[in-house]
Amino acid sequence: MFQSNKKVAIVTGGAAGLGKAIAEKFVKNNIFTIIVARDEEKAQASCVELGELSTYEVCDLNQLQLLPSLVSKIAEKYGHIDILVNNAGIHLKKPMLEVTDEEFQRVILTNQTVVFCMTREVAKVMIKQKSGSIINMSSMASQYGIPQVIAYTAAKSAVEGMTRAMAVELSPYGVRVNCIAPGFIKTNMSASALDSDPKRKQKVLSRTPMGMLGLPDDVAKAAFFLSSDESSYITGTVMCVDGGNSIGF
Repeated sequence: MFQSNKKVAIVTGGAAGLGKAIAEKFVKNNIFTIIVARDEEKAQASCVELGELSTYEVCDLNQLQLLPSLVSKIAEKYGHIDILVNNAGIHLKKPMLEVTDEEFQRVILTNQTVVFCMTREVAKVMIKQKSGSIINMSSMASQYGIPQVIAYTAAKSAVEGMTRAMAVELSPYGVRVNCIAPGFIKTNMSASALDSDPKRKQKVLSRTPMGMLGLPDDVAKAAFFLSSDESSYITGTVMCVDGGNSIGF
C-alpha cells in the first residue's frame, strides 16, 4: 500500500520487458511504483506479480494532450513524484529507403516526443519539491551505426542530446537527468530473434568484450542506482549497460 514517506516512481512501458524489470527492482527496494501502459490487462497482471507497492495508469502516451492531466492526477493522488523512467518505446526494422514519412514520424513521436512531454510535466512537479531523478532510455543504435533502424536511431540519438540539455536546465532545481543505453539484453523477444539468426548472434557476441548477453536485471540495477542517493552527484550522463559492446572491436 502507498505510504506518503515512500518514494514514488513512474515507469512508462512498465508492463513488460526492461520496464517491468525496472519496476520490479524499484518495488523490491521499497519504492512505490506506478506503471503507465496502454494495455490494461498486461499492466494489471504485472501489478499482481509486483505486489502492493505497485499500481498502474492506462494511457496511450502518443495522445500528447493527455499527459499533463495524467501527471497532475498522479501528483495530486500521491503528493510527490520522485522518479520518472521514460522507458516506453516502439521499434521499426526496415531499410532506410523503404521507411515512409508516416512510419518515421510515428517512431519519433513515441520514442522522442513523448519523452520530452512526460519529462516537461513531471519536472514541473519535481521543481516544486526541489528534488527528483529522471531516467531516459537510449540504445546501442545511438552509439554506432546499425542498419535498418534509421527512425529508431534518430529518436534515441535525440534522447541522449535531450538528456544533457535537460540536465543543464533542471540541475539547479535539484532535479537530475540521466540516460541508460542498454546493449544486447536477453529478453524473450531478443533471445528468440538472435537464436534464429546465428550469424547475427555471433556478430553481437564477438564485439561484446564480456562475451555474453545482458539480463533485464542488469539494466534495472543501473536504473535503481541512477534513481538513488548513491548517484547524487551524477547528472547528464549516458550509462552504457552493454558488456562493453559500445567500445568493442
